[in-house]
Formats: sequence, C-alpha cells, structure tokens
Amino acid sequence: MEHVTRIVIIGGGPGGYEAALVAAQLGAEVTVVDSDGLGGASVLTDCVPSKTLIATAEVMTTFDSSYEELGIIVADDTPHVEQAARVVGVDLGKVNRRVKRLALAQSHDIAASVTRAGARVLRGRGRLEGMQALDGSRKVVVRAADGSEETLTADAVLIATGGHPRELPDARPDGERILNWTQVYDLNELPEELIVVGSGVTGAEFAGAYQALGSKVTLVSSRDRVLPGEDPDAAAVLEDVFRRRGMNVMARSRAQSAKRVGDRVEVTLADGRVITGSHCLMAVGAIPNSAGMGLEEAGVKLRESGHIWTDRVSRTTAPGVYAAGDVTGVFALASVAAMQGRIAMYHFLGDAVAPLNLKTVSSNVFTDPEIATVGYSQAEVDSGKIDARVVKLPLLRNPRAKMQGIRDGFVKIFCRPGTEIVVGGVVVAPRASELIHPISLAVDNNLTVEQIANAFTVYPSLSGSIAEVARQLHTRKVTGES
Repeated sequence: MEHVTRIVIIGGGPGGYEAALVAAQLGAEVTVVDSDGLGGASVLTDCVPSKTLIATAEVMTTFDSSYEELGIIVADDTPHVEQAARVVGVDLGKVNRRVKRLALAQSHDIAASVTRAGARVLRGRGRLEGMQALDGSRKVVVRAADGSEETLTADAVLIATGGHPRELPDARPDGERILNWTQVYDLNELPEELIVVGSGVTGAEFAGAYQALGSKVTLVSSRDRVLPGEDPDAAAVLEDVFRRRGMNVMARSRAQSAKRVGDRVEVTLADGRVITGSHCLMAVGAIPNSAGMGLEEAGVKLRESGHIWTDRVSRTTAPGVYAAGDVTGVFALASVAAMQGRIAMYHFLGDAVAPLNLKTVSSNVFTDPEIATVGYSQAEVDSGKIDARVVKLPLLRNPRAKMQGIRDGFVKIFCRPGTEIVVGGVVVAPRASELIHPISLAVDNNLTVEQIANAFTVYPSLSGSIAEVARQLHTRKVTGES
C-alpha cells in the first residue's frame, strides 16, 4: 500500500490555510489545527476588519474633502451660524457590526474551501512533542477547549501561529477605554477624543480612519516622523495630510503609561507630559505566538525576539518542521505568509519551488492617501545598497487627479542606471494598492522603463503617471540628464 504523506498545520491564518490547499491538491493527508477560526488574525481581527472600517472612513474623507470643489451641493438644515457643522456622520455600532459580519463570512468561506479540498480542520491548540522519530515523523499534541487531547503523527509540520498585540506593562488594555487593535470592533460609539500610541502601519491606519469618521485624534509617535519604516517622501505627504485634517501628531514622544481616570484616559509620556482623551488605542507592535509549543525542545531555533528562524523555503532548524507568516518575523503581510506556506508545501512534497524573494513583494499602507511600495526602497538607494536612478512625479500634474480633486500623492520609480531595469517603486494615491501592480509586474519580470513607457495607458487615468515617470527615466538617459 502506498504511503500517503501526512501534513499537520498548526494555525489557520493565510500561511496555514494556503498551505493546506496546496498540500491537499498535491495528494497529502492534511490536518489544520486552529483555535480561533480559519483565516486567523488576518481575517478575524486584523486585515479584513481594519480595511472594512477604513472603507467607511474613505467614503467620509472623499466626501468631506471633495464635495465642495467638485460642485456638489448638500441639502442641509443646519442653522446658518453653525453652517461649518459636519453634514455627514457615522454610526460606529452599525459599522462594527458590518465589520464583524464580513470577517466571519470570510472565515466561513475559507473553512469551506479548505474542507472541500479534502483537509481536516481540528479545533484546538497544537504543540510539538519531542524530537523527530526514527522513521522521520513528528508528533503533534492537540488540546481542545474542553481540555481533551489528541495526538497526531505527521511527516511534516507547518507552524503558522501568527502573533498577538504587544502590551506595555503600564498600559494594559481593558477592552473599554484602553484598547488594542483587536478590541476596537466592540465599540458602539465613536471615541470623542482618541489617543493612538504608535505611528507604525497599524497606528497610522487607525489614526487616519478614526479622524475621518469624526474622532479628534492625537497620534503619539516615538520617532521623528509617522511611518518610520516607509518611504520618507511618502511618510512626509501623509503626515502633512494628517496635520491639515486636524490631527495632533506628536513626534519624538514616547508613551510610558496609560491609565483610566473615570471616563477618561491619561497617557503619560517619557518626558513627564500627560495627555488625556476619551479612549486610547495601543499600536506598539506584535509578539510572535511561539511560546508554550515545545518548539525549542523539538529542535526549532527561535530568534531573541521569539520569532522562528526559517530559510527561504520556509524550513526551520528542525527536520520536517516548517514555519510561515508573522511567527517567522520575515515580513508581516498576509501575502508573504501565504507564499511562505505554499513554498513549504511545494518544497516538502517535491514540487517545483522558487525560494522566497522579498524584493518582489508589494505592500500597502491603507491610509488616505494609500502608500504602496515594491522592490528596493529609497533608503537602500540612499545608502548605496543598490545603484539606481529615481524619478518622482507629483499627482497634482495628472489630469485625472485634477478632475477628481486629488491634491496629494506621487509616483516614484527606481531603475538601474545601465540596463534601465525597474527595481522598485512607490505610489502615494487613493487606491495606490491597485496602482502598484504594473510596477510589481515590471520588478518581477525585469522589465525596463522603456517597456513601461511604450505600453498604452488610458487617457485620462492615474496610471498614466506611471508611464510618464518611466518615460522621464528613459528620456533622461537618452538625453544624458542625471
């Protein structure tokens, strides 16, 4: 009788469920061990919910910032003296109910597709038991919510357990006034004054969203600028937009503690200053879910941060054990987690596999405007890590942007000096997440700026700016301009 390869996947997020689909299609016997619902944090408490909330915020921003310029008249019975009053408002309880409904529906869809592919889904928490057996197999113990345990035997194990919000010792979330990003969807009323601690991607996205929904927002950043890990030109545009819309952006201000005082929250900064608000959102990073799983005892090496060390085909230091997603700390993106999971299965099951290449990953910050990036960054060009020529074109010159009342944003492309091959790009615009794709294709397929410039674009369109930047990069080389 032919041996069927047994795969056990611990964690049902993008890294886990995408791996399950691949392994099942390749004929393996697959068990997914999951405690919260398929889709993981990405679908249930992170990506899908936050982007659903942001979709409502986006409509509010577009309406607020553009309707007068576009000639739209809003019938309104606000007394003339109070005419500056807000014309549109938001029912946050209704928004959050929609957020949760969509997240749950997406989770159910994923569970159905995984089950349909032939994988078994087991509810519980998994841990590795001991070292690899002589026959090369591994033992995974699954503990259900009622305390009962089941032991599974696997030829290969994939750890895809994700992460959870980091907490400051003196700013523990209570789920009511002091919140982490998984708890904001329980709010029924819009926070009047929201303090957001942390100016990374999560902090910036929520700060911008709640500002658009009508909260008075203070963003506390320990760094010199918002989004310290992103393109500096892009971050500067966003910070300018935030301030212009009335957000209080506090740079170089490290939060030390947050405590409730009645119906208020007091946030104390490292320099002794105290700021107050009705609510506080803590967005100070994430911690990998790698503890209490018997990993090190099974030969899996952890980094100092608790992340699992992996190579470019998702192998850990323990034979037969792979890892994918946020628990590896490679790149906290659902798309990367999914790719890591798929690569792990292709590798173990002997299918054709290309190692993970982070230089072709496109990512997006869902602020307004959005910030999308792919390939090499401005920091890598400035530091000399790669020799590249750069052209940046403001969207202000784009005819479609003028028609839509878009004032902020730009397109920036990096190409190699000699070959003119595109090696990176940045788009700051509404729907930048859609506009980055042609640049991603160029980076992934080693296309030149001339090839991009020669492809037809619709007139007028925002994507016309991508072709125009490529044209300028090519023309400057031909004419000898720097």
